[in-house]
Formats: sequence, C-alpha cells, structure tokens
Amino acid sequence: MKIPVQITFRGIDGSPAIEDYVRRRAAKLETFSDRMTRCRVVVEAPHHRHLHGGSYRVRVEVTIPGADVVVGDRPSEAPGHRDLYAAIDDAFDDAGRVLQDRVKRLRGETKAHDQQD
Repeated sequence: MKIPVQITFRGIDGSPAIEDYVRRRAAKLETFSDRMTRCRVVVEAPHHRHLHGGSYRVRVEVTIPGADVVVGDRPSEAPGHRDLYAAIDDAFDDAGRVLQDRVKRLRGETKAHDQQD
C-alpha cells in the first residue's frame, strides 16, 4: 500500500498478527482506487460480556479525492462478529463495495435512472 494505514485498538490489545491482517486487507482496497490518500481502521470490543463473549466492531475510513468512505459506524450484534477476523473481513468487504460504488460515481460510470411520469 502506498499510504500508511493507521490502526487504533480500543478495548482490546493489539497484536502484530491482527495488524498485519488489517494491513493486507487495506492493501486490497487499492484495486478499487489507487488514489487513496488516507486509510484509518479502528478495531474495538465495545462490550465485555462474560457469559456470551463480546462482539467486535471494526470501522474503516478511506479518503479518496472527492469522497470519504466510512464503514462500520453502527455496532452489529451479528453472530459472525464474535470472531475478530470475521469482523475485519466484513468491514473491509463493505468498504470495498462502497469504495467501488463511489469511484464509479465520481467517474460518471453509473446509470441514470429513467424518470417515470
């Protein structure tokens, strides 16, 4: 990746393995846009539940000229997010879809919907 990825951990201890995984997923976002100017990732465990385990939340912020992409604002209680790597994958998959859509819009490649009278 051309730009450094800023990774922040909240309520969880970071590890080199998690950081490396996040950096590899962030590098794949460049397939949608090679003009990224910023990538910030926040990994957090917002609730500590002793009986059921906590759900992880991953927020991905990407800046490209003309658009900011933010994914993971809302907490999810999805069962898959009890696994940190699944939460990271979901956040980056969402970020990739949104980034791809934004790049297409900025290039004017989206279809205009016909107006119904």
